[in-house]
Amino acid sequence: MSKLQDVFNRIQEVKLKQKDLKVMYRDALANSGEHQKIKDELEALRSRKKQIEKNIKSDFSSEFNKLDQIKLELESSNLILSDIALNHVMKGELIELTDMYENKYEPQFTVKFKKM
Repeated sequence: MSKLQDVFNRIQEVKLKQKDLKVMYRDALANSGEHQKIKDELEALRSRKKQIEKNIKSDFSSEFNKLDQIKLELESSNLILSDIALNHVMKGELIELTDMYENKYEPQFTVKFKKM
């Protein structure tokens, strides 16, 4: 258990160093006049791009509605697939899936820690 805590503490220290370096980098960018000028030009181009995309999206509204329905269906199906796979793994069964190109897939699980 102590090794786990030691590794966690080391990760926290490295994250703090990373954060400090990123802050220094952002400060240097903020003090660069050329960077600010290009950033403003980029923002204007992004705004123009969004307007063009909005106009085209309104022309294809029915297709985007279908796309939203497909997205929801995929999310639901992936959730069902994960639930079924987890049930099989908990029963000790081996899981292997194959797609239409004969590529094989196996489940992968990860552990994440969340601040309490």
